[in-house]
Parts: sequence; C-alpha cells; structure tokens
Amino acid sequence: MGYFKEKKEFPYREWLYRACIFISVVAVIVYFLPRDGKFNYQFDIDKPWKYGQLMATFDFPIYKSDEVVKQEQDSLMASFRPYYRLEKKVGSQAIERLRKDYQGHLREVLPSADYLKFIERELGKIYRSGILPTEGMAELQKDSTPGIMLVDDKLAVQRNVSTLYSVKEAYSHLLTADTLHYRPYILRQCALNEYLSPNLAYDSERTEKARKEMLSNYSWAKGLVVSGQKIIDRGEIVTPETYSILESLRKESIQRSESIGQKRLMLGGQILYVSLFIFCFMLYIDLYRKDYYNRKGSHALLFSLIMFYCVVTALMVANNVFNVYILPYAMLPVIIRVFLDSRTAFMTLLTTVLICSICLRYPYEFILLQLTAGLVAIYSLRELSQRSELFRTAFLVLITYAAVYFAFELITENDLSKLNGSMYIYFIINSILLLFTYPLLFLLEKTFGFTSNVTLVELSNINTPLLRRMSETAPGTFQHSMQMANLAAEAANRIGAKSQLVRTGALYHDIGKMENAVFFTENQLGGVNPHKQMSYEQSAQIVISHVTEGIRLAEKHNLPQVIKDFIVTHHGRGKTKYFYISWKNEHPGEEPDEELFTYPGSNPFTKEQAILMMADAVEAASRSLQEYTEESIGNLVEKIIDAQVADGFFKTCPITFKDIATVKGVFKEKLKMIYHTRISYPELKK
Repeated sequence: MGYFKEKKEFPYREWLYRACIFISVVAVIVYFLPRDGKFNYQFDIDKPWKYGQLMATFDFPIYKSDEVVKQEQDSLMASFRPYYRLEKKVGSQAIERLRKDYQGHLREVLPSADYLKFIERELGKIYRSGILPTEGMAELQKDSTPGIMLVDDKLAVQRNVSTLYSVKEAYSHLLTADTLHYRPYILRQCALNEYLSPNLAYDSERTEKARKEMLSNYSWAKGLVVSGQKIIDRGEIVTPETYSILESLRKESIQRSESIGQKRLMLGGQILYVSLFIFCFMLYIDLYRKDYYNRKGSHALLFSLIMFYCVVTALMVANNVFNVYILPYAMLPVIIRVFLDSRTAFMTLLTTVLICSICLRYPYEFILLQLTAGLVAIYSLRELSQRSELFRTAFLVLITYAAVYFAFELITENDLSKLNGSMYIYFIINSILLLFTYPLLFLLEKTFGFTSNVTLVELSNINTPLLRRMSETAPGTFQHSMQMANLAAEAANRIGAKSQLVRTGALYHDIGKMENAVFFTENQLGGVNPHKQMSYEQSAQIVISHVTEGIRLAEKHNLPQVIKDFIVTHHGRGKTKYFYISWKNEHPGEEPDEELFTYPGSNPFTKEQAILMMADAVEAASRSLQEYTEESIGNLVEKIIDAQVADGFFKTCPITFKDIATVKGVFKEKLKMIYHTRISYPELKK
C-alpha cells in the first residue's frame, strides 16, 4: 500500500514544484517590464510606411516639435519679469539710524548740516528705486532680464533693471551724486555703506504662479486632425509634416493609455504574453528534456538565465541606459550549449529574445539579429575546451550581426549615406563582452554544480597530482585507463555522446586501485599474486574496495560529481566474476552471500557511463586473448557487451541498440589496430 501511495503523491509534488517555478519566473520578469504607453507603429523621416492605410480614429492636435516648443518658450520667457517685494521699513530704518549717528559722532565729521540733508535725500531716492542683493542683480544681468515687477503693498508696477541699484552701485551713487557741492573724500569718512541694505526681496510664489500662467496660455499645437481623416498609406514616404502628425498621434495614444484601466490591461497583457512563452518552454523541457527537472542545477541555470536577460533588458530600456545591442545575448546559448545541449540552447534563446522584444521600439529587427547571431554561436561552439574557440565564435557573431544588419538597412534605406554607423560599434562591444563567457563559466560551474569541457580538459592532464601518483604507484592501471580513454572517446564521438567527458572519466575511474595496487593483475610483477593466500570472499572485497576507495580519493581531491559517477557506475551492480565463479565451483550445491561478491555502485544512467562500462570490460579482457585475430577480437567484444546487455546493466540508460552496435564496431576496429601483427625485420646476412 505504501508503494502505491508514494506513486500517487509524487506527481502532485512534482506539478506543485513546477507551478512554483512558473509563477516565480513570470512574476519576476513582469515586475521589471516597463509599462509606459506604447505606440504600435515604427516610423522615421524619409522612410516608407511599412503598414496599411492609417486613419485617425479620434480627434487630436498636431503638436509642435520639441525644438520649436523650446525656441518659442525661450522667446516667451525672455520678456518675463520676476516679482520682488518692496520692504519700506529698510529705507526708513536706515535714514533714522543716520540721524542718530549724526547726533552722536557724524556732526564732527561733516562740515555742515547740508551734508546730512544731502545724504538723507539721496538715500530716499535710492530706496524708492530699490536696492537688490548683489547675487540677485548678477542673476538678472546674466539672464538678460529687462525688468522686474515691483510689488508695493498690493500694487505691482514694472521697473527696468537699469533703474535698480545693487549695494555697491548705491554706495558709488552717494559719493558721486553732487561732487561740486559735496566732497567725496568727506562722505567716505561717514561709512555710508552701513546705511545701505537691500530692500527688494524675491517673491518666489508670485513669480512661479506668473510663470505657470504664462506657459499655460502657450499653444502646444499647430493644427488639428479630425476623426476619419487619412494620415498615411502603405508605401508612402514619411515626410516631416507626416512625421509630426504621427508623433502627435503617438503622444496622444500614450496619454490615453496612462489611465488606471489601461495600465491594468497592459499588465494583464504582459502577464499573458510572458506566461505563454514560459509555459511553452516548460512544455518543451517536459517533452524532450524531462531529466532536467530532476537535476536542480539544470533547470535553475535555464530559468536564471532567462530572468537575468529579461530583467537587464527591461531595466536598460526603462532607464535609457546604453543600448540593448551591447548586451551579449549570444552568451546565453553558448553557456547552455557548453553545459547542456544545442536544442535547449536554441529554445532558451528563442524564449528570451521573444520576451525581451516587447520592451523595444523595433522588435522585428531585434529578433532577427539575436536569433541569427545565436544560431551561429551554437553552431560554431560545439565544445568549449580552448580559449581560441571562444575568440572564433565572438568573431563569427560580430560578422553575423554586421552582415544581417547591413542587409536589413539596404532593404529599408534608399540612401547609403544614412546608414547607422553607431550600431556597428555596439556590435563590436557586444562581441568583446561575449569573450567574458570563459571566466563566467567557472562561476556558473560552482554555482549550479556543472562541469564544463574546460575543467574536463584541465583534469585530463596526466601531470595532475592524482594521475601522476597513479602512474607511479599503479602503472598497469594507468596504462589500462589511458587505453580505455582512447577507446571510449572514439565510441562517444561516433554516437554523439560527450567525448571529453568520457575520456576524463576513463582516466579517473580506477584511481581507487592505487591504495592496493598489487592486488590487481595489471600491476603485479614477477608472477606474485597475493590473492593465493586469501579466501575468495576476502579477495572479492579487496577488489570491490577500489570503487569505495576511488570515491574517497575523488572527494578528497574535489573531483566533480560527473567524475565520481563514472567511478561508481563503471562496474554497476556487477559481480567480481572470477572469485564468484571460483567459489561456486568449489562449493557445488551451495549458494554464496551475493553481496560479498557484488560491487556497491549503481548501473549506468548516461550514455557516457555505459560506454565507459563497455570499454572497461572489453579492454581488460582483450589482454587475456591467446591470439589477436579479427575473429577472436570480434567474438570477445560481442560476448562481453552482449552479456552486459543481458544482465540488464543498461536498462536505466538512454542508450539504444543502434548505439551499442556502433560502439561494438568502434571497439573491434580500435583493438585490431592496437594488437595488429607487425612484420618481422630481416637480419643482415654476413
């Protein structure tokens, strides 16, 4: 009953898990998508109208261009006069302070009372005209403001700036107003600047209100289009006048879409649009790559990359940061091709580009460029194992971008002088950024638990500490592993499996034999066999231990999980047949403890592991052949691999009978080349 209950609950958990992924991905992407109003047509001056006949469906004004608006508003603001309040108390208080100082100490400085009356009279004139702060006067002169509106109580009168004083100008006026009767050097002794203070205060509230009122009366339109009026027809050239009408229609359409109801409709449309593509992508995975759901790193990488590119594109468009064409979209299929497969790489690129396209003004051009560049990247970079391969891919992507865009421009433009050169600069930057895929792969490996070909190539270097130690302590096993690596890699190439992966796995699959190297026949010298002094059970356990010891060494040296899987599966759940059969022959009618003779690993679950298991058994057995003929080698390969198939080692592995037949053919061919008969050299007759 427990078995059936588990089978019933599992699909429920699986679908709930996928639903959570779906909702999370859609929510993140839609949250960052821009929701400002969009116009459904793309157009430019002197280019043909690509759509059908366009008719006005509502009345709308023909707005002036931004340049005309700015010019007319600047002209309008040139005659604008800011408002200043007249502070009467400042002047009266200054004159009162002058009179008190005259009674105190100025009486001794001034020759007569006429000087006092002169100063009072001139101060009155200056304060009635108005004294501005030095900064205020500089600001008015800088803006070439002709005058101000002087607010005296509730009355506002115009004053020219030329009639106003700054503190410095007022002081100079006092000294030079009547030099014939009043000596300047005497006036300087009175410290007249102490009686000069600004009495005009800037009225920001009145000024801003008057400015808004002036601009509100400004006409933004230069005409009107009525409902039902024809605007443009297919094939017609967009003239500056038509462009102005189309721009006005675009602005009016955006304004009408900014209502709450329109924004909700737009949000609903974005949710539906993104949901459809994410659903189709998940449907593809479910139909063709279902195992990716079982490997958390796989689906985490796929959906993380989709979200990253969609969010970055949305932010760049919404905030007008750089240009989206500098973003290396070809990096996405390259990463997925390296870690997963080509078909998934293209489907991920297609999903991402179609979602990103709704953010852009020219989506068709964007889709065309990114898909062609992505396809070239997938085709040119089958397995990334050398830096030069990435440079070649970046160059090909650059050429593809430039060629496709140039062709597109030739179709849409009628003048070569109008080609957009800046786009080619963006393509160059894009290709340079694509080169950063190489260091980025290392971070993605550690984050999502993948192993790239770059890492596999590094691990397959026989000068690594682990392989160098094996060549010294277990030279026979090392040679066996090298031979196996060549056999397995060639077979993997023939059936479309990952050759570099199986080659590296072959080099490390027997590292556990280093701990007890002498117990394995390929490392025994002089015919000394320690198994002769042991029971069959003990011998079997020592041989079996090379799997567990291999896992221990792999963990100690931080080998990737895919390499550990080869160590675990290269014998599967098979038996140490030599000791198992020997025990049964000596104990007829008795049944042994099966577990004592059975390897602890699991059976192969990938093509590469299956190839390695076959290559391991065939290469080891080939060393025991009495003679190396085409017939003996062929019979050996058929016998061993057929026995593995009969024992059910490949039941959970996605390898076909056709693949197995191809692998057999490769092994026969390679073994014949390895063990071919050499001609004997003749001796020189004396």
